[in-house]
Amino acid sequence: MSQNTALIVGARGVIGGNLIAHLEREGGWSIIGISRRGGTDHGSVRHIAVDLLDRAATQDALAGLTMVTHIFYAAYQDRPTWAELVPPNLAMLTNVVDAIEPVAFDLHHISLMQGYKVYGAHLGPFATPAREDDPPHMPPEFNVDQQQFLERRQQGTAWTWSALRPSVVAGVGLGNPMNLAMVIAIYASISKELGIPFRFPGKSGAYTSLIEMTDADLLAKATVWAATNAGSVNEAYNITNGDMFRWSSMWPKIAAFFELEVAPPLPMSLAEVMADKSALWDQMVATHNLKPTPYSDVSSWDFGDFVFAWDYDVIADTSKSRRAGFHEYVETEAMFLRIFQHMRDQRIIP
Repeated sequence: MSQNTALIVGARGVIGGNLIAHLEREGGWSIIGISRRGGTDHGSVRHIAVDLLDRAATQDALAGLTMVTHIFYAAYQDRPTWAELVPPNLAMLTNVVDAIEPVAFDLHHISLMQGYKVYGAHLGPFATPAREDDPPHMPPEFNVDQQQFLERRQQGTAWTWSALRPSVVAGVGLGNPMNLAMVIAIYASISKELGIPFRFPGKSGAYTSLIEMTDADLLAKATVWAATNAGSVNEAYNITNGDMFRWSSMWPKIAAFFELEVAPPLPMSLAEVMADKSALWDQMVATHNLKPTPYSDVSSWDFGDFVFAWDYDVIADTSKSRRAGFHEYVETEAMFLRIFQHMRDQRIIP
């Protein structure tokens, strides 16, 4: 079999980074990672640094990538409002496709990373379990615009597309704006350093609502499956660990890993109460001989506040992917403990 070449767009994020690691383990792939900061080349992986919002720079940087067979798109630009998210995120995807499609004559597939915003999860309670064929909600929503762009662009071409819709993704990755496992790990570590109990900081209803997660390794497997199996192309798929939980039962188990006592939930803004903890974090890095990582890179408190404010069920139906042939499963409690232990082994947390 001829070797495939994967272009990972958003290579420095938790999703892109885990996807690169999965493709390396799988073998048979030449891998090119794209991000604003670039990365260190190794083995079958090389990195390109480019600002995808700069159309001309993107064209120049990707002009020579004639060997690309698969685009795995997982890039994201944050903005203050839902409406403001649309132009940059649609522009980045458009710029990548416009640069690669004319030169990569053996392009097989474009994979798009989405999420439950497609179902309106960011707006409030939505119909659960969400299904891929649920009716659309009032725009704006950049995930929808991106998929519609690919559907239009794919007409009459030889390549296919797929869209993956994970729940909250958890994995090991620094400097990522949407990594809940890192939020929890740093919050727990600082709580322990201060000698205070582990309190759930979100809305009271969020503590008892049903939620599910998506392990970054499982998501990588699903992404490659959807991109390389003829029977799964030109479709969107919900991808989750396969179990559901309530924070009221998960929180004490996480506390036990960090050897913390649990106290009743106390709704608070992590973005506000953790804003002054930079000096404490630097002290912890020195005291516990941790990897020297800036406080700004170890957590995104805004994202934690966003997730912990969901005082309604956030679950989706994954039967479509199972019917199509993807049967991977991860126990969420085990996932959290594995990720936390890996962070500890890597000296990211005490």
